[in-house]
Amino acid sequence: QVQLAESGGGLVQAGGSLRLSCAASGSIFSIKPMGWYRQAPGKQRELVATMSRDGRTNYQDSVKGRFTISRDNGKNTVTLQMNSLKPEDTAVYYCNLVQGSGSYWGQGTQVTVSS
Repeated sequence: QVQLAESGGGLVQAGGSLRLSCAASGSIFSIKPMGWYRQAPGKQRELVATMSRDGRTNYQDSVKGRFTISRDNGKNTVTLQMNSLKPEDTAVYYCNLVQGSGSYWGQGTQVTVSS
């Protein structure tokens, strides 16, 4: 079993920054992509940013240039630095990793951006 522990959400004014962190534990053997998704009220969950084990990144167009994902394979952690936040970034942010045939999710952390 794999557990994901997220931290770093909160309330911030538009233009501000937040840093989300996620640590994986449990039966870790070969994590493939690791990253972040978000879900706003009344909307479907969507990809924010992911990073492969070899460092390739994939960002949602709306966050390019504002968000930066990083990953530490030795510590099984992934971090999302979010700058220039906008009210439309408000959502619950979920950490995700893929390992083998399984996809694992964290419990989610709320990010609220006030205008």
